[in-house]
Amino acid sequence: MSNGIEFRNITKRYGSDRNAPLAVKGISFEVPQGTLTTILGPSGCGKTTTLRMIAGLESPTSGQILMGGRDVTTLGPAERNVSMMFQSYALFPHMSVVENVAYGLRMSGQKKAEARARATEALKGVGLVGFDERLPSELSGGQQQRVALARALVLEPAVLLFDEPLSNLDARLRREMREEIRAIQQRLQLTVAYVTHDQSEALAVSDQIIVMDHGVIAQRGTPEELYSRPQSEFVAGFMGEAMVFPGQAQADGRVLLGPLAIVPRHAVPAGPVKVAVRPEAWQIGEAGGVPATLKKASYLGSFYEYGFDTPLGAVFVVSSDLARPLAPGAQTTLALGTHGVSVVPQAA
Repeated sequence: MSNGIEFRNITKRYGSDRNAPLAVKGISFEVPQGTLTTILGPSGCGKTTTLRMIAGLESPTSGQILMGGRDVTTLGPAERNVSMMFQSYALFPHMSVVENVAYGLRMSGQKKAEARARATEALKGVGLVGFDERLPSELSGGQQQRVALARALVLEPAVLLFDEPLSNLDARLRREMREEIRAIQQRLQLTVAYVTHDQSEALAVSDQIIVMDHGVIAQRGTPEELYSRPQSEFVAGFMGEAMVFPGQAQADGRVLLGPLAIVPRHAVPAGPVKVAVRPEAWQIGEAGGVPATLKKASYLGSFYEYGFDTPLGAVFVVSSDLARPLAPGAQTTLALGTHGVSVVPQAA
């Protein structure tokens, strides 16, 4: 795994008190060379602490960190060949764009002319030709993002780290920049660890997703695996806004969700289970569905969001049927499709 990242049973406790709670609790994972792994989870789950330990900005309490097969557990950031891009961009306001990008090269002893030439080339790589002499205050948020990305890339790091890099951008720019980051990562075959709390961002850019919960890894796998085969109620609820209902697995392979019966794609033992249903899985007006009364409707341009009252409780539905909108008070039925429905074990 030359140039990859490996965590071996890493724990992190803040402070010297042995009784202080662990922020990270014995996690192990790999980021293979040339791939992008997203560390995903709610606030306080340990994802940023994990990223800072990869960067060398935090030291683990116990365990071992390897990069390229080399033990870097006790090494500082400068000895790891790692670049990190922060949520705030952290550009120097008094320096021009090209000076900001060249800063790390100058600090490592490179001559001014050579550093400037490499910085100009890096700016070209992120689509900022002709911006060299501008100040950060003269740029849009998306352009500042690209400068920060060029500054990280110009150092040619073995590992590139992102900490919530898109959270300050509007929706359209967020989509553009995540596509840009993914394209650059694949073109340059960079090894990337990327922290976010945004599930759609993680699904869009990742080779591997690690979902963290209270300092442990709840599940890791490809985007498709986490979306279609969540292994717990937490992961099912976190990935894609799934609502979780109690169900009963039958000996014949079916799972009953109230009056509805589904056949899961993966066999489950008979007994109580949880059924995670994503908003797009519901089919409105289908025969054999549960009765439903529409309580609220929101038009979002390319789809409607509906809130229904049903015998199963409140149900949130996303519908792309723009030709037949429903009005509050409408009586209909809700059935389940096969996509977007997962059966997970009953929590202990």
